[in-house]
Amino acid sequence: MSFRIGLVGLCTSHPDSWIPIIREYSEAGLFDAEIVAAWDSGETRPEGYVEDYCPKMNIPHAVRNLRDMLDLVDGVIVHTANWDRHIEQAEMFVEAGKAVYIDKPIAGNLLDANQYLDWVKQGYRVTGGSVLRYFQPAMDFLAVPESERGKVQTAYTTVGVDDFNYGIHGYAILASIMGPGIVSAQYLGSSNQKQIMLEWKDGRIGLLTAGKSVWLPFTMTVTTDRQVVQMKAEELVYRAMIRQVMPYFTGKTEAPPIPSAELIEPELAAMAARISWLNHGQKVFLTDLRQDDPGFDGTQFALEYRRSRLNAAEK
Repeated sequence: MSFRIGLVGLCTSHPDSWIPIIREYSEAGLFDAEIVAAWDSGETRPEGYVEDYCPKMNIPHAVRNLRDMLDLVDGVIVHTANWDRHIEQAEMFVEAGKAVYIDKPIAGNLLDANQYLDWVKQGYRVTGGSVLRYFQPAMDFLAVPESERGKVQTAYTTVGVDDFNYGIHGYAILASIMGPGIVSAQYLGSSNQKQIMLEWKDGRIGLLTAGKSVWLPFTMTVTTDRQVVQMKAEELVYRAMIRQVMPYFTGKTEAPPIPSAELIEPELAAMAARISWLNHGQKVFLTDLRQDDPGFDGTQFALEYRRSRLNAAEK
């Protein structure tokens, strides 16, 4: 029987973009899955949106109460724009032994991030984060022997729109090429955008330009001891993630393509960067993050997201 997927939250464009790719790859035999149910939080969409959405997208079950989805699915993708509700919405599925993919950002504060890490340590099938953690140009580059491409010494990336919902992609792109092991973040100042420096445990640094005031494309410049390489996010970023993650998510393979504990590191780095810019550029270690810090405000983001959607609809 096909692995049954439920969609939790229809706030963003991601469900529309991911559904046809999941179906295409399932038909091609990369994994065996079908999307059988959807639920929406109502935070950014109008009342009754899920009832209109499911017939349009050929999804059998439009669920009004999230708990009613539990017996319908083998796993869920949490797409809700308000990241402060991700852990709450995922919890019942994790505890029931269902697979869970939490869309970016996985969490906006340390308390929620630690709950995600606890699930990983307990062996639950949970994963998620920015699709740009599977940045195909970086993976293609790293597939070349180090003796040919050189060892990555530093990288610089740009991303626009905001500090966290889209900004998290910048941290993820850096992690895709530099690997795990971020130990600190430091705000260096700003012009139109914030300038952030991340440091890895081996002393290497990565630089990030991000923020709300100016749109910037997803780009990365990588410097090795042999060359300088320019990379740009292509339009196939969703495909790269789905192709690599869904076999694990659906149980076809046992090991995730990237260890699940590593996937939260970009979020932790962003949390440290936030504290740094609130403290005038103080260097903040990830180990200094506190569970009583509120982190990035997901509820406020969802409110602004809803307003922007309504304003766009009125034009």
